[in-house]
Amino acid sequence: MTPTARAALEAEWLALTRHTLPGLAAGRRWPVRFDHCFQRILLDNAVGGRWYDAIPKRPAYRHAPDDVLERAVALGRRVAAGDADLSALNGRSLDWRGKRGPVRAAG
Repeated sequence: MTPTARAALEAEWLALTRHTLPGLAAGRRWPVRFDHCFQRILLDNAVGGRWYDAIPKRPAYRHAPDDVLERAVALGRRVAAGDADLSALNGRSLDWRGKRGPVRAAG
């Protein structure tokens, strides 16, 4: 990936996770609202586990391999478009981290 393409991908990542997805959160009744939560969810799902096990340096988006950041951005686009279930992705991320609490019955 060229430096220009990488810079554009990083800019899209920041726009998605800092503006687009947080702006949609309340209206879609998502379980998260903050940029760092969207970043965790998308990066965890892009690497198939805890992102910090695959990306040792911070900030993660800047040090992620091109293919990982491409997958995370593509997933963010799908979430924004309503084509991916953010709640399910969040649940998977929390499971990888051992942080999901007991499942409560709806009602």
